[in-house]
Amino acid sequence: MIQKINEKNYLALDESAQYFECGYSCDNAVFIKLGNEKIFITDARYSLEARQNTKNIQIIEASDLFAQACDFLNKTTIKEIIYDPDNLSISRFERLKSALKKQINLVGSPNFHQKIRIVKTKKQINLIKKSQELNRKSYKDFAKFLSKTGKGMSESDLDYQARIFLSRRGKYDLSFSPILGINANAAKPHALPSNKDKLAYKDLLLFDAGIKYERYCSDRTRTAYFDDNGINFKKKQIFKNRKIQKIYDTVLKAQEKTIKTLRAGMSGKEIDKIARDAIQEAGFGEFFIHSLGHGIGLDIHELPFISKRSETIIEDGMVFSIEPGIYIPDLCGVRIEDLVAVKNGKAEIL
Repeated sequence: MIQKINEKNYLALDESAQYFECGYSCDNAVFIKLGNEKIFITDARYSLEARQNTKNIQIIEASDLFAQACDFLNKTTIKEIIYDPDNLSISRFERLKSALKKQINLVGSPNFHQKIRIVKTKKQINLIKKSQELNRKSYKDFAKFLSKTGKGMSESDLDYQARIFLSRRGKYDLSFSPILGINANAAKPHALPSNKDKLAYKDLLLFDAGIKYERYCSDRTRTAYFDDNGINFKKKQIFKNRKIQKIYDTVLKAQEKTIKTLRAGMSGKEIDKIARDAIQEAGFGEFFIHSLGHGIGLDIHELPFISKRSETIIEDGMVFSIEPGIYIPDLCGVRIEDLVAVKNGKAEIL
């Protein structure tokens, strides 16, 4: 089970936390929750919009957000307030500490709000599923474009075009900057697009991308073979190079086995081990250099993390990626990623 925290009183600067609580966020605000009372403090640039886009939220306009937050809290009878030390600078912490009444204790709890929203509701899962459906459609459209005009385009050009297809020409925000690597560049898990490396027939292409739908993120990775018949991002891929084919088949087997085997009640590290053992048995263990997966929701990376160190116990309603990979320097990188929701104790691909 997830370790429960005192959710009664807390302060948040993170926009995802603000949006979750209010249905609105901005880049200059302090959100405070005291029991059932919610307070959103922002400046005059955002106060009108905040009032128009929230319900049952007290909107306070202030030029000095932290002075206003301290003034508000000092008028209450609370004894402690939770904050995320990963989202609060030392200078701001010291300012809060010095301005608050002595009886108000600041309690640091890393990622406390991600813990609150780690188990998704049916509605939230459906929003992530819709986001991933739109993402898959973008992959399909991008593949058609590549098949017709991709030959000879540099990674930088392909990156530019991918953003157009993903965003539907600006209709959707991206979850993150796309990752796109040809052949040896794909051996860098978060490769930056190159101007000199150009797509040619018989190339391997790794593509990792996601969009946002109503603020909820999607994430997907495919590794594909490009030839004179074009390209597709289906899981069945045939490569001319036997070693690359073995690498690809190993990654696919590890991913499919993990999705089929994982269960609610397992820890993140137990799930990670399923894929890691499969890759190790095939002789590529040293080349699986990152964690198996991560939670997803309002943030592209949130709890739970599926890694060698994760003690988090998986529950129904959690949504996370399963993305094993093998990265051979100077040859290629292969990663296959899908999002799963845990339902009735098992993984369901979104």
